Amino acid sequence: MTIRMTIIGLGQIGTSIGLALKDNPYQIVRIGNDSDPHLEQKALKMGALDETIHNLHTAVSDADIIVLATPMDEVRETLATIVPDLKPGAVVLDTSPLKTLITQWVKDLLPAERYVVSFAPSLNPEYLYPFAPTPETARPDLFKGGVFVITSPPHTHGDALKLASDLAVLLGAKPYFADPYEADGLMAAIHGLPQLSAAALITTITRQPGWREARKLAGRTFVEATEPITHLDDHTHLGESILLNRENLLRLLDDYIAVLQEVRIYLETADRERLASLLKEASQARSQWWQERQKGDWDATPSAEIPSSGQFFARMFGLGGKPTKKS
Repeated sequence: MTIRMTIIGLGQIGTSIGLALKDNPYQIVRIGNDSDPHLEQKALKMGALDETIHNLHTAVSDADIIVLATPMDEVRETLATIVPDLKPGAVVLDTSPLKTLITQWVKDLLPAERYVVSFAPSLNPEYLYPFAPTPETARPDLFKGGVFVITSPPHTHGDALKLASDLAVLLGAKPYFADPYEADGLMAAIHGLPQLSAAALITTITRQPGWREARKLAGRTFVEATEPITHLDDHTHLGESILLNRENLLRLLDDYIAVLQEVRIYLETADRERLASLLKEASQARSQWWQERQKGDWDATPSAEIPSSGQFFARMFGLGGKPTKKS
């Protein structure tokens, strides 16, 4: 038996998935598709694909698994385009950071026996920084030691969820099942808020009269603090992914502004003790997180074993049956 996997979007994530499956123990044919034909050829030369099919309809029509690794502002249009071409039992694994909206979008789009599962990765800590998210930085071990956050619409076939879990393990990560609303809140905190903070920071500084001279002195602190602005999830409509998660971000922004106001009071009153306490607490929290992130041994993440060949294929080809509720 052979599994046909189509990877749509050949940036760092999509290409790395292809590379990680190059020497897998299963008969997986890796098909690549990107709106940019140069990226298709680049991924093919890197060994991330077995073949490319530039026509999107053709690329997914016979696919068992479709990995959607496009910018967030292209996800809805891409889903609407490919859904009519999906065969019974096909599973779409969407790697974008938002969960709730994807569930709402596919609710009225999907025919019976086709499934969409959110499949968002966190990366190998070795590649967190400094490491630009470009096709050139794709790696077969990009997901090693990380987790894949897995969510899905209600009544998704249990085997589709298990398939996503098994694939996460094959890619070197652990599966982490989450409620879509919970996942969106988490992504707002660790993804959207840093992007907005970086945008506000660089806008404030570059609008200062002294920026023309200050730019000559900007170093590591400025680079690290503003880098999240280079990790936007949108390709054309910048800020779309932020707006789509605005309820969570508005709540977090209120909390963030409150802390900034607290810091301002400490500065205005020259309250050395409280300022030092806040900075110490923040420094310790960051250090503890970084140590835990490098180990990747999260108590809340269940251990997972690599599935046997029979289990993997059985789950893939059993998806044309009656859908079952997610456990």
